[in-house]
Amino acid sequence: MCMRHTALEWLGFLGLILAMLALDLGVLRRRDHAVRPGEALGWSAAWVSLALAFGGYVWARFGSEAGLEYLTGYLIEKSLSVDNLLVFVVVFGALGIPALHQHRVLFWGILSALVLRGAMIAAGAALLDRLHGVIYAFSGLLILTGAKLLLARGAVARPEESAAFRLLRRAIPATPGLEGRAFLVRRGGAWLATPLFLALVLIEVSDVLFAVDSIPAVFAVTRDPYVVFTSNVFAILGLRSLYFLLAGWVVRFTYLRPSLALVLVFVGVKMALSDVVSLHAAASLGVTAAILGAGVVASLVRSRRAAPPADAPPRQREAT
Repeated sequence: MCMRHTALEWLGFLGLILAMLALDLGVLRRRDHAVRPGEALGWSAAWVSLALAFGGYVWARFGSEAGLEYLTGYLIEKSLSVDNLLVFVVVFGALGIPALHQHRVLFWGILSALVLRGAMIAAGAALLDRLHGVIYAFSGLLILTGAKLLLARGAVARPEESAAFRLLRRAIPATPGLEGRAFLVRRGGAWLATPLFLALVLIEVSDVLFAVDSIPAVFAVTRDPYVVFTSNVFAILGLRSLYFLLAGWVVRFTYLRPSLALVLVFVGVKMALSDVVSLHAAASLGVTAAILGAGVVASLVRSRRAAPPADAPPRQREAT
């Protein structure tokens, strides 16, 4: 389903997002601080509620099919972002970024990601409009990515070990340690990057790599750029709070990656067969939710079984 949207609809959405970002950074977070679980839970609930409310608007304004497509895209993007959370944990740990400054890095990283994803979605929509064969390239990419995830066996991407990052460190002189909250500092007439800036670059690179998978996945659900963009934006904007809420738990979702792989294969096949088989939006949402839900439940069951009993002797708990 693809429809044309007015400039007012686009500007209204962008205005809403900019207002929320201004409220987040300019009013509620004027000072850097370590985000506590209660604060992260409150912001996560706020972003999810706002995303669902906007989904209700899409449903009422453009019809039930568009509403279901938005919810499916949001669910897919939100679930795929869990891998992003794992990258955040690795990057902050590798570069020694304390909790005090992590929110600042994530804010600017995600703000930049919105611009980059907007450009990628516009390019993808233009390609699909002009070259019908692109759907087969997108579907093939999704199926191959799903197969790769299934074969990865829990391997974690480490962007700080990549050739691109090593090249970046050679090209951009950097300070050995943090310089307060600064991304760049001036020393001896030259600008130097700080670990905060390097962390920001790594987060941006990882998001672009994830977007190569996630954006075609949402295009497999709907061809409407407005639905693709809005569902992506709301999933990304809630990513910072989700990180602070789940940073210590994300490694426990053992079966989420295989379930994400199956979702990518499913939407890839759906996209490849879209010319001959039309799957209702409600069916797409149901299949996606069922696969992801099964992965989350299986992960929680495994994590609970692996945890030692609360009344276990100290030695047993340590051995576990």
